[in-house]
Amino acid sequence: MAVQEEEGSLLHAPSDGKYTFLTRQPSSYKPFETYALEKEKHYQQQFGDMYFLRLAKLKPAVEQIASEAWDGFQIAGEEVQRVERVLDVRQGKLCWVAGTIYMEMPLKPNILDDISKDHWISAPPPRQKYLSPSGDDLVMLEDESGRLRLIGTPLSSEMLVTGCIVAVMGTENANGDFEVVDIKVPDLPPQSDRWHAADPPATNGSRKRVKLEDDDEDMDRSVTGSGKKIAIVSGLGFSATNSEHSLELNLLTEYLLGEALDPATQQTVSLISRVIIAGNSIALDTEAVSHDTIGNAKKAASKKYGYDSSAYNPAPTTHFDNFLASLLPTIPVTLIPGYTDPANVSLPQQAIHSAMFPQARAYGAMPHSAGEDRQPGWFDTVTNPWDGEIEGWKVLGTGGQNVDDVFKYVESEDRLGMMEAMCRWRCCAPTAPDTLWSYPFQDDDPFVLSSCPHLFFVGSQPKFDTASIEGPEGQTVRLIAVPRFAETGEIVLVDSETLEASVVKFAIS
Repeated sequence: MAVQEEEGSLLHAPSDGKYTFLTRQPSSYKPFETYALEKEKHYQQQFGDMYFLRLAKLKPAVEQIASEAWDGFQIAGEEVQRVERVLDVRQGKLCWVAGTIYMEMPLKPNILDDISKDHWISAPPPRQKYLSPSGDDLVMLEDESGRLRLIGTPLSSEMLVTGCIVAVMGTENANGDFEVVDIKVPDLPPQSDRWHAADPPATNGSRKRVKLEDDDEDMDRSVTGSGKKIAIVSGLGFSATNSEHSLELNLLTEYLLGEALDPATQQTVSLISRVIIAGNSIALDTEAVSHDTIGNAKKAASKKYGYDSSAYNPAPTTHFDNFLASLLPTIPVTLIPGYTDPANVSLPQQAIHSAMFPQARAYGAMPHSAGEDRQPGWFDTVTNPWDGEIEGWKVLGTGGQNVDDVFKYVESEDRLGMMEAMCRWRCCAPTAPDTLWSYPFQDDDPFVLSSCPHLFFVGSQPKFDTASIEGPEGQTVRLIAVPRFAETGEIVLVDSETLEASVVKFAIS
């Protein structure tokens, strides 16, 4: 029986035609170390300094926007006046002041939840939202001098969470509440051109990057980068068996390697210059967690520092290491940790240790001496959040905890709206350290955005979504919500020239 050739099928009749030899497009890649912590970490200090550092860095920007918008503004013949501190607000006087938002929400997590876990009491289930159905939530504005309660209609139309810096205009009423007339945020920070990304702020001696010194090199790279694509995947969810979505993972591997595809698709795949894995690569073992929390007194007594070594299962990381080792000979990989991955829980999560990947670490970076710039290998384990330069674009990405926590503060379900708000707040993790665990920084708040990214992606989201936002000075940011692969079977492809995003779905029929 003759083999019939069908368009788009893997089954073809023999052909005498010559096939084009495909090569993988090279990746132009410069990781920053903005969120890398010192080797020796200290946790004796308090978290309050972070809010003061954030306010000190962002207050000049929001005050400039507020003064330009409200200069000469009048209500009933009274001209608005600026006050320096929250406690300088006077009753009945039209004024504006800048400060930090604090949300007083009864349903937010508290220390009693942790105590109940320590004493083997059944802890309350995690809440989807912190919003109180009875309307007991309060919006506060605070600075180093004190705190002021905010009320008014504009609050209902403005997305606000703990930790964002804003300027508010209005008057204090007889009850001591500040009735808000208008709100301003810092808006998008300055943005550099492609191939000329500004140096990230140096918070310690090791955080720096190599600049491109030759303009001709920039021009050459912009030409050679034409047509490249960046693949972003999140929530791979490797488990002990991977029985639920092992076929989808195999299809993903074959797709990225260009195996078992028709020539047209192979041509497209060869344009993928880098794979970014954005968090939650290891599935949360709920069975082990429940087994650990229900344990008896004898089992609890044998635990050291609350850790039970017998509950550890190395199979998920072994499967993940095999997956990475199969990709790395042909395509570079950037690995961002997530909430369920074997990394520290508090932000910024540090890179997953290379010891977890005995096969993939052979493709990692070579050791470098002190003072030398780190040259990334094909396998680059990075922090969460992470920022860098890919194909000349400034890129910022997270594993998803920042958006998931902001989601609990607001009624909206719009994840892209939350990402846009973070960009306009100039802070990629505003709720840290209030409800999002964070390292207690004392000298600088690295979550503050000193420069505007061209691409901002967030992993482990319920569904794929993308949009482009613009700033007052012509800044443009491509926002991408990356879905969980274990649930959707989808990865995102980003065009390196236009930053347009598309989805590839893997499904077993």
